[in-house]
Formats: sequence, C-alpha cells, structure tokens
Amino acid sequence: QLQLVESGGGVVQPGGSLRLSCATSGGTLNYYTIGWFRQAPGAQREGISCIRSDDGSTYYRDSVKGRFTISRDTAKNMVYLQMNSLKPEDTAVYYCAAVPGRATMISYLYEYWGQGTQVTVSS
Repeated sequence: QLQLVESGGGVVQPGGSLRLSCATSGGTLNYYTIGWFRQAPGAQREGISCIRSDDGSTYYRDSVKGRFTISRDTAKNMVYLQMNSLKPEDTAVYYCAAVPGRATMISYLYEYWGQGTQVTVSS
C-alpha cells in the first residue's frame, strides 16, 4: 500500500516562499499521479496541482499558476511543491495524495493521502 508523508510547512510572511515535500513509499511514481491539495478552515478541500504518472506532465489551479511549481524525483520517490509569492489566502493544511494513472485534481478520485502539513501566511 502506498504511503505518503508531507513536510515543509510553516509560517511565512506574505511574498515569501516555502517548499513542501511529499515522501512516498510502497509504490512507484511512474504508476501514481501525485496531487497536492489544500484545505482552509471552513472551506472545502481543493486541488491545486498534480504531476502525471507516466510522463510527468504538470497541472495547476488557476489561482496558483506562475507562483507554485510541482516537481518530482522518481529515483527518490519524492514530490515537491515550490510555493513562491505566498499570499494570506494560501493559508491552509496542504496534503499530497496519489491515484493510479490519471491526471486529475478531483480529490475524491485519489486513493492514498498523507496526513497534511500546515502552511500559514501571515505578517
């Protein structure tokens, strides 16, 4: 069974940067699409980015395009989310998740989830 563990969250000022990491084990990134999701208090979980299993194609939610970059290291079974120009509205718990094959940012389609890491953007 695939396991995912997020790290790298924290408190950052507006305009700052953070890099989230998602360590995976029990499977290969060439089989699983990895998505990043976030959930703010009182809000629904939303997909923000994913990286496709077979060819590494990347996809982004409009609100993070140009600011966030998803990447992966298949040799290390790691997926990253580089977040730049952070805004207060980016404050949320961030999760990585995995689904076999398909590239999607629909959360209920994902089968495996990490425990989440808190990102707080505040001055």
